[in-house]
Amino acid sequence: MKFVSDPAITKKIRKMNQRVRWQDPLIVERGIDQTRLVLEDDQADDSEFSFLVVGDSGSGSHKGHNPQRQVAELMLPHHNECRFMLHMGDVIYLVGSSEYYQQNFIKPYREFILGGEHPRQIAYDQMIFSLPILPVPGNHDYYDLPILLSLASLTTLPIRQLLRSRLDIDVGLHGSNAGDAYAKAFLDYLKAFQLPGELDRHLNKHYTAKTDTGRCLCYEPGQFTRLPNRYYTFRYGGIDFFALDSNTFNDPLPLPKTKEGAADRKILEKRRQDLEQEKMQILEESAKLNPDNSQEADQLDDMQGKVSQIEEIVVDIDKQLSSNQQTLTDIEQLDWLKQRLIESWNTAEVRGRIIYFHHPPYVTEATKWQQAQTLVIRHRLRSVLDAVAEKVGSLTQGRPLIDLVLNGHAHCLEYLKTMDTGHADSHIHWIVCGGSGYSLRRQRTEGPDLVETFGSTDKQESRLVARSHFFLGRNGQGSQKRRPYSGLRIDVKGEHQPQFIIRPLVAEWYQRHWHHPELEPLSI
Repeated sequence: MKFVSDPAITKKIRKMNQRVRWQDPLIVERGIDQTRLVLEDDQADDSEFSFLVVGDSGSGSHKGHNPQRQVAELMLPHHNECRFMLHMGDVIYLVGSSEYYQQNFIKPYREFILGGEHPRQIAYDQMIFSLPILPVPGNHDYYDLPILLSLASLTTLPIRQLLRSRLDIDVGLHGSNAGDAYAKAFLDYLKAFQLPGELDRHLNKHYTAKTDTGRCLCYEPGQFTRLPNRYYTFRYGGIDFFALDSNTFNDPLPLPKTKEGAADRKILEKRRQDLEQEKMQILEESAKLNPDNSQEADQLDDMQGKVSQIEEIVVDIDKQLSSNQQTLTDIEQLDWLKQRLIESWNTAEVRGRIIYFHHPPYVTEATKWQQAQTLVIRHRLRSVLDAVAEKVGSLTQGRPLIDLVLNGHAHCLEYLKTMDTGHADSHIHWIVCGGSGYSLRRQRTEGPDLVETFGSTDKQESRLVARSHFFLGRNGQGSQKRRPYSGLRIDVKGEHQPQFIIRPLVAEWYQRHWHHPELEPLSI
């Protein structure tokens, strides 16, 4: 039995466009840019500033201990020194349901939300942030329940009792409705304005910021904290930030209709079958464990993470098996990124660029490093950057096109740098911050170097394309197992070319106690 279903890319795009009333005549006639915001905090011109980063945080109680809350508490002393928090997605596990926003987001981050001293009184679709929280959607924020599981959830069938009392998988009565809960929680949900004059008044009140691309949304901490779209950009301290929705350009390339493609299909089908059997075995074993026993509670925690991991791998395999038709890609978003990057490089006041989105193109976490989605995200981002490099030419003066890329999805904290990839993603710094609450994962056994094979079948060559310089994830075995959950504080320094001080904030669950190791900052 599948626990999750991933809506088609066309459905994600169509539904999200409807929710923000994409290119509505009232919006077009005002010259409003629906992909931009201005952060009104009277400090956006400062060249030195700090911000927080979390990702893959939206977990439940973990049977008596809450990693997400521990990471949030580590961030509290930095609240007044940081201007905003970037969230790398997977805000709510397991299926982005509105049922779990209270438990898995509002309560853990209550100090960052207006009225957070009474978190139970905050509706998930009415949140106002005192410290701006600027997310991108993760795959779990789009997931839905398969029809059969939805029906089971409405009954008292054993599967519902098992999910609730043994693995605490956070499956309720429904899923995200193709990202609707995320949209109502974070986006400016213009679809709600149906009465005459409502939309007109709203646009006149909140889309007042003036930029070189037209009017745009004015984000006001403590007053109005909505995002204009699922992907967007903002400028702060001379840095252009680009937030992407990678869920709409992660469909793998089709399997070739060749003998080799048919063989690959059989391998994938067999692996999928094995994974489903492994999942059912985990569920059966979990039913024998007692969550009130501390040692068995940790075993259940590991099993919960393993089941979620299997579900993600199965989704990845299903994308490959179903892609015998034309692969779907969010061309509009990728073209937008290309044009905005070109404009950024042609704007004298911009001194740096940061991109953040959910799926990492480069990572050495054991379950993600060679997923089809990982590789296709790498391929599509490269294509955009190659096109940008061709247009901007010598404007870069030897600098990488992007100063820093931030991702989640892989449940770890990792710093990588690309080598000469043969493309415009060379020599870029990549940070994966996906260990802020959900079950952690290990680094792959193959080591820190990522190698690509290219060329024809009869003449292939290998190239070192990236190297991991730091990895923090699950490690150790048995009673020595360590679970270091993490977030980041990033300090932006320098007057012209920016420098970044990456400060890990770590809460480690070890031998049923919390520890807070202090790690040396990374300087980029």
